[in-house]
Amino acid sequence: MKFSRTLIVLSALVVLAFVVVGIRIVIWNGQNSEAKAGPAIGGPFTLTDHTGKVVSDRDFRNRYMLIFFGYTFCPDVCPTTLSTVSGALDKLGPGFAKKMVPIFISIDPERDTPAVMKDYVSAFSPDIVGLTGSPEDIAKVSKAFKVYAAKAKGESPDRYTVDHSAILYLMGPDGRFVAHFTHGISVDDLVAGLKKHIG
Repeated sequence: MKFSRTLIVLSALVVLAFVVVGIRIVIWNGQNSEAKAGPAIGGPFTLTDHTGKVVSDRDFRNRYMLIFFGYTFCPDVCPTTLSTVSGALDKLGPGFAKKMVPIFISIDPERDTPAVMKDYVSAFSPDIVGLTGSPEDIAKVSKAFKVYAAKAKGESPDRYTVDHSAILYLMGPDGRFVAHFTHGISVDDLVAGLKKHIG
């Protein structure tokens, strides 16, 4: 009788141990999957486009957004990237504009007014939308997209450069992150990447 009770108690302890270990594994896997997934990229924004119209991310729903952060006084990275985007748009053809809108968001709102943005983006492609806003608005959207930007010292208060990350973000029709393309990507590789994700 004593042996049976001892056996029952031991069996119960073993089962309890398995339950506890199982719960810990589930919790660990959940935490690990969150770590692998990483922080979310992107989010809602309200800015002013290059025509002076206030727009939000919701105005671009049902189309993919190809977003690049930069500034009009950028000496090389920004014009190179926008030239690549323009070249990709030419290869993809006019019908692709129904599926995707290329967006250039300024990280230098002090100098990049809507008028300045209009002259700048139109030099690359009529399909590129330039967005700017208040320093607070730009800081908010930059943080949402994990963009690095830091003003460097210049010859005068209005003559300076801005160090910044150079990534093209592809966002889905629902506003969620889909993929990214690094600086220096070729026109053909960008075309291939966009076709892969958009079709």
